[in-house]
Amino acid sequence: MSRIPALCIAALMAVGSTQVLADARSHAADAERFLQLANADKLAVPVYAQVQQMFAQRFAETKAPESKKAVLESYQAKANAELDKAVGWDKLKPDMVKLYTSNFSEQELKDLIAFYQSPLGQKVLKQMPALTAQSAQITQAKLESAVPAVNKLLSDMGNELGAKKP
Repeated sequence: MSRIPALCIAALMAVGSTQVLADARSHAADAERFLQLANADKLAVPVYAQVQQMFAQRFAETKAPESKKAVLESYQAKANAELDKAVGWDKLKPDMVKLYTSNFSEQELKDLIAFYQSPLGQKVLKQMPALTAQSAQITQAKLESAVPAVNKLLSDMGNELGAKKP
């Protein structure tokens, strides 16, 4: 008779763990869908472009003739392959899914998906890169006016600390 309650508990635990796994898979699927809508697979594109530009700049600095452009392209392809190993979407995706599932509930992800599928959400996605870049430019321009004062404060602090040294 004591085996029946133990079997019932084991059966309930098995059903419960199956539900938890299903919930986790559903949550991860929602995170993947959101990341897809947000074009997260393009996050590393600026890195690739920057590396490509570095190789092109080095090529120009060496004053290599145009006939050697195949060498440049070969090294750019090799660099892309190295970047793929480190920051290719297949490398980033599992960590990104984990990041989003740990910071957003399944319902929040569903709400984000609904928003980003809406016309306004699509506009946000389209405009966000330019807005982010422009925001950084505005901040940088404003920050430049504070640099001399901050540098003076750093110098003053250094002088004061230097004066107090035994």
